[in-house]
Formats: sequence, C-alpha cells, structure tokens
Amino acid sequence: MSTLKRPIITEKATSLTEKGRYVFEVERTANKVQIKKDIEQLYGVTVLGINTMRTIGKVKSKFTKGGQVSGRRSHGKKAVVTLKDGDIIDFYGNL
Repeated sequence: MSTLKRPIITEKATSLTEKGRYVFEVERTANKVQIKKDIEQLYGVTVLGINTMRTIGKVKSKFTKGGQVSGRRSHGKKAVVTLKDGDIIDFYGNL
C-alpha cells in the first residue's frame, strides 16, 4: 500500500517546483523513510530530503433550513520532497 495520497498542486506548491521541491499529501501514519521509498519507486527520481508537517482540519459552519450545522475538515499530513538537481516529476504529462 502506498503512503502517498495525491500531489498538492497550488500556487505556492507550484512555485516550489522551480527549486526542485514537490508537495504531497501523505498518510498520517507515514514516516520519512516510507515516503522516500514510495516516491523513488513511483517516479524514478532521487530524493535528497523530506520535510513533513501535520495539518489540523478547519472548523466549518453551515446554515441550513434546520439551523446551523458545525463540522470539521479532516486532519492530514503533508510532505515537501527535495529532489536531486536535474530530476523532475511531471504531473501534467501526456494531457
């Protein structure tokens, strides 16, 4: 089972790709060794470093006919992966 859920493609994450850094959403239980192994196998690149961060889900409120409903987005974990110079990951290949 892969520890990677999906790549995060936002304006800030896309600007990091110019520096050879890519952002992924990963399983909350994944550690850096597992993430490195999965990225190297899946994309065929060399990983130099990984920074991980846990994110806390936002509290959201919504007004409905029955009144106000509160909820929370799910918690998660992100990994910022630094690749060796010259290695790239193409998320948009063959569109």
